[in-house]
Amino acid sequence: MSGTTVAQETARTTSRGRLSLLVVLALVLAAAAEAIGSHKVPLGPGAITLFPIIWGLLLGAVVSVQRFRPVPVGLQKAATYVVEAGVLLLGVRLAFVVGHELPVLKQASAALLLQELGHLFGTVVLSLPLAVLLRMGRSAVGACFSIDREASFAMVSERFGPDSEEYRGVLSMYIFGSVVGALYVTLLASFLAGIGFLDPLALAMGTGVGSGSVMAASSAAIAAQHPEMAEQIVAVAAVSNLVTTLLGLYVGMFVALPLADRFYRLLTRGRTIAPPTAPEVAPAAETGAPARLRPLAAIGIALLAMIVSNVVHTGGLQPPSLLGFALIAAVVLAGLGLKKLTRLPAVAGTSVLAIALTSPISPVADAVLSLVDPIEFLALATPILVFAGLSVGKDVPALKRIGWRIVPVGLTSFAASFLISALIAHVLL
Repeated sequence: MSGTTVAQETARTTSRGRLSLLVVLALVLAAAAEAIGSHKVPLGPGAITLFPIIWGLLLGAVVSVQRFRPVPVGLQKAATYVVEAGVLLLGVRLAFVVGHELPVLKQASAALLLQELGHLFGTVVLSLPLAVLLRMGRSAVGACFSIDREASFAMVSERFGPDSEEYRGVLSMYIFGSVVGALYVTLLASFLAGIGFLDPLALAMGTGVGSGSVMAASSAAIAAQHPEMAEQIVAVAAVSNLVTTLLGLYVGMFVALPLADRFYRLLTRGRTIAPPTAPEVAPAAETGAPARLRPLAAIGIALLAMIVSNVVHTGGLQPPSLLGFALIAAVVLAGLGLKKLTRLPAVAGTSVLAIALTSPISPVADAVLSLVDPIEFLALATPILVFAGLSVGKDVPALKRIGWRIVPVGLTSFAASFLISALIAHVLL
């Protein structure tokens, strides 16, 4: 064996070894986050619920930014591709629910279906100009096309790449929304319910912004102000959140994100409005790991982490869930194949296939749902946020440039999304 060949083989072995360490570390952090569980912190009239996804993000970020044993940049980049694969898997699990709940969309009133207009105008039309004014740069596109929950990572990663400014904008808004989103909307909802300016049911519809924690906390605050309508308020809020969750992925992918990109170009007209970008990191070959993972490897790593997270979350391994995970992975692989044939975005292709499997006309809908029922949706999100946290270290300079700007932009996004949706519902009701 020549010296060059030996060197190449040694480098590949070292890369595999370091990638294995990253995987083991992510598994441990995901399991730890799920073991910590959810905790509610009372704060004034509302409360902040800290879910395992928050612990996962924080634990991953702490490991990524610490300097005692730095995580190589190449491994941090590899983690972003696991996030992308993980969100595809998560999207399929959600799409199975979409297919099953299609009758809900059919029966939903115009007030519920038009909620997406409120979310669209609240984020793109109002918060994006503010972000441009505050010189957030291209990160404004990722931060302002939605309130940025888990699926936003895949949408932005596929369109702009996981190492883009737009992706960092998503990450910034996700962190902001996770920390203060529920409390902020709860305070707004409680205040408006108290003054009686809007119909309580309209306010309940407005709370369905696509975040379960925001909906639960804020609808409870409205119900507390109108106890005689408590059951109606909670029911309407839940249906509104379901409709937003089902439609949000497709509105974001095909409408909001392209619109935000074009609106940003219109507002800036090609001008550079952000401070100079951070220095480029060293290439992957110099940092000990490949910057890009093969799709199969990324899917396999994400799937393994999700299985571990689900086992800890549910308190044990349920054999049917393994078949469910295999089915989810198969749909993702089929969606990637469909992307090669049709150029259809992977998020769209996998979603369409999953919806078809569980739609009312599917002969296998019940069988599919029975397989995936033991798989908890939130448990799948935890390892995604762990890997997102593990990739943060390389983005610290860019996140510092965004800095305080995400606070007024985030406050505007959440408030406008909630208030405009509630106003639309109020008029239609």
